[in-house]
Amino acid sequence: MNKVETKVARNTKVKMTPSEAIVETLVAEGVTHISGILGSAFMDMLDLLPTAGIRFIPVRHEQTAAHMADAYTRVSGVAGVVIGQNGPGITNMVTSVAAAYQAHTPMVVISPSAGTPTIGWDGFQECDQVSVFKAITKATVRVPHVSRVADCLRTAFRIAYAERGPVLYDIPRDYFYGELEDYILEPHQYRVDARGCGAAEALDRAVELLAEAKYPVIISGRGTVDSNGWDAVVGIAEYLTAPAACSYMHNDAFPGDHPLALGPIGYMGSKAAMKTLEKADVILAIGTRLSVFGTLPCYGINYWPQHAKIIQIDINPRNIARTHPIEVGIIGDAREACVEILKRLKAIKPGLTTNQERLAEIAAVNMEWEEELVSLAMVAGNPMNPRRALLELTRLLPENAIVSTDIGNVSSTANGYLKFTQPRKHIAALTFGNTGFAYPAALGAKLAKPDCPVFAIVGDGAWGMSLHEVSTAVDQNLPVIACVFNNGAWCAEKKNQVDYYNSRFVGADINNPDFAELARVMGANGYRADNPEDLRKAVLEALKSDKPTVIDIQVDGTQLAPPFRKDALKMPIRFLEKYAHLDHRNW
Repeated sequence: MNKVETKVARNTKVKMTPSEAIVETLVAEGVTHISGILGSAFMDMLDLLPTAGIRFIPVRHEQTAAHMADAYTRVSGVAGVVIGQNGPGITNMVTSVAAAYQAHTPMVVISPSAGTPTIGWDGFQECDQVSVFKAITKATVRVPHVSRVADCLRTAFRIAYAERGPVLYDIPRDYFYGELEDYILEPHQYRVDARGCGAAEALDRAVELLAEAKYPVIISGRGTVDSNGWDAVVGIAEYLTAPAACSYMHNDAFPGDHPLALGPIGYMGSKAAMKTLEKADVILAIGTRLSVFGTLPCYGINYWPQHAKIIQIDINPRNIARTHPIEVGIIGDAREACVEILKRLKAIKPGLTTNQERLAEIAAVNMEWEEELVSLAMVAGNPMNPRRALLELTRLLPENAIVSTDIGNVSSTANGYLKFTQPRKHIAALTFGNTGFAYPAALGAKLAKPDCPVFAIVGDGAWGMSLHEVSTAVDQNLPVIACVFNNGAWCAEKKNQVDYYNSRFVGADINNPDFAELARVMGANGYRADNPEDLRKAVLEALKSDKPTVIDIQVDGTQLAPPFRKDALKMPIRFLEKYAHLDHRNW
């Protein structure tokens, strides 16, 4: 059925069913689709969606739904919405909602729960979903009465946007039925999207530090992207000739082709960024919580400058000075704060000229790192060095391409190779670190930007957790390109066993099917590549086909990145004689 254009009265109480009130609130919020798996708990609401113009995206596993919504929100700026059957349908989303929570992604989880007449009887598919989700959402909003369904949904959206994270909207399944009188309000009537620039005193102190700095360095994070703050951050960088790094796994937080760009810090990031950050006397951290994992030493470089004065801008006061002591904290919108900082900088230090010596220094350190990346990629592999495959892939990416990355050895190595000249293009698994993220995220990104090519960089282990969603891509006509790096193992963990357990592999190896053939059986394109030429050909054909595609990239499983958590591992010591041969002192 096509969308019916008849508009429901706004700002006037009207008689509705609860399902109608929920759906009309979603329409007012600009929701265009909901992901999940259908269930009897919300069938009455589901029946209204086509007429309302809201597309229902049926996935193969509910974990996919929230990963899709996470990426959709990061690309579009509009909070994603997911739904599932009460009990197992909703609990299947725990991992992906937890990932969105750590990614600071607004999302509303419509959570049908057991009907009020049977609560507490441990009936079919009953679960205390509110308790399950309490630690991984910004709030759990329970509908206390049929008359409150729209009001509580408005509250869920208000908190999701205000606090930047998922909110559980829990509604007993019998509350979809009945009648009520309520308003359908526009979002501006119950939530405010505009954010301030921060306290005047903090801005003045930040400007004073930047004006006096000998070597200021910018770290730009997710907040820059979410606030559409690229131009404002670039403006500060150019005015101060301040080199700019991206925070961990946010490679699209500063234009990669800018002369002041350094690339990302954090695990497998840019040595250019790390070597430059070491020199900083003032750090302007914009829209980043400066996560512990994202600022750990890497490549043997302990690059975090212990004595640098940090100016941290974040919309969430909980993130200010959470991981590193600061000199100035600014609670505000990244873009608005940067606009104000630049204005004040120009007032107290007008007419600054570009520091040509520093530009030359940045160009040199970037060139050195680029040459190292290419050199590492050109080391022969059997059948192909995974770095070579990454290098070839990144050279073929269209400028407007969106890339999602999973967690794992190859996905993390991609951190050093990926550069973006447009914002909202890098969708990474981030610090929750769950495998199986990239492909569902790519589907959500494609929903947000149908005209952009979308690639998922996935290891074979993570692919095993998400390949069933190729059927979703085919059914929903989402021409995402999955680049599956097939090294026959969980190689991030395998590297730990190489370095710390004398290459004793337990649970590391994976016996994979032919992923290309499997894709073709599911109705997608499938290619297999074990050399750079075949990989280039496959990518170009995939782009031309505009059809869901899986490229099974055969790479060397012995060419591995350093351990993820070197800080958390120790050489094994054994005391019982039975295990003495496993003690590192006996190797």
